[in-house]
Amino acid sequence: MIRNAAAVVALALAGCAGAPVAEHPPLAGPLVPIARADRPVVAVVLGSGAARGFAHVGALKALDDAGIPIDLVVGTSAGSLVGALYAGGIRGAALVDMALAVQRNQLVDLVAFPKRGFIDGDKLESYINQQLGNRAIEQLALPFVAVATELRTGTLTAFTRGNTGIAVRASCSVPAVFHPTAIDGREYVDGTLVSPVPVRVARSLGADVVIAVDVSMQPTERRALGNPAALVTQAFVVMAGTIAKEETRLADVVVQPDLAGIGVTDLGARERAIAAGEQAVRTALPAIQRLIAQKTAAKSAPAQAPATVALDAPSSQ
Repeated sequence: MIRNAAAVVALALAGCAGAPVAEHPPLAGPLVPIARADRPVVAVVLGSGAARGFAHVGALKALDDAGIPIDLVVGTSAGSLVGALYAGGIRGAALVDMALAVQRNQLVDLVAFPKRGFIDGDKLESYINQQLGNRAIEQLALPFVAVATELRTGTLTAFTRGNTGIAVRASCSVPAVFHPTAIDGREYVDGTLVSPVPVRVARSLGADVVIAVDVSMQPTERRALGNPAALVTQAFVVMAGTIAKEETRLADVVVQPDLAGIGVTDLGARERAIAAGEQAVRTALPAIQRLIAQKTAAKSAPAQAPATVALDAPSSQ
């Protein structure tokens, strides 16, 4: 029952692509753009998708294997979980091994008498902080942003500093499945509600090249629609996919791993999801490398002197 509820609610989070960005929410300072003089700022944006988010692990591994420089990581929900670990310096085979080893009971703490959700979220918060040595967001190896939704106002919140674990917990707090995450008197829920693939946040932070990894379920994925729950789920998938498509239009490269047949609660398919993420990035590598090379050349090109127009001296009267 709990797993089915998680699946339905996770797919239900569609949201509003035009939601305002909170200016000074707790743990979230102003979005200060990143700048580089030698090359373009490259951001990886990791979208929501629950268990399908294991594909992010393979995608990041392929980018590292190819030597793609990453300056910024922005994630929503499952993307924030994987993104925090990567930004904290857990890369390549180590990240793959961690993804294959993690168990549901390390991340999920069921509430004995649920009122506002089946899962509390303490275990998820603790897991992230333990893996990262209790480092705050600003202490990670790379700039990292976890996107969540302020529950009462529906405001997009970009966590850029402070407790990494609680920021990821807030970003992953699926309404009615997780308890809302309370921070300084406010409550936060899953960022998918306002930004399933948070490209806009990466752009606001000065990203010149945005590589978006979209692991959301697609409306065209074949599934049985013979009961009311399946019909409702399909409707939510269509809605969420439409919103993700709008935001990914702002990305330079959109990577969509082949995750057909992998559901949002399918932890048993994590190895296949990781492989799919890796393969999808390898297919996109020529376009990514070409784009970075073009923008690097543009940055290094000498600035041209402004054109001048000679003016005749005024004639003496």
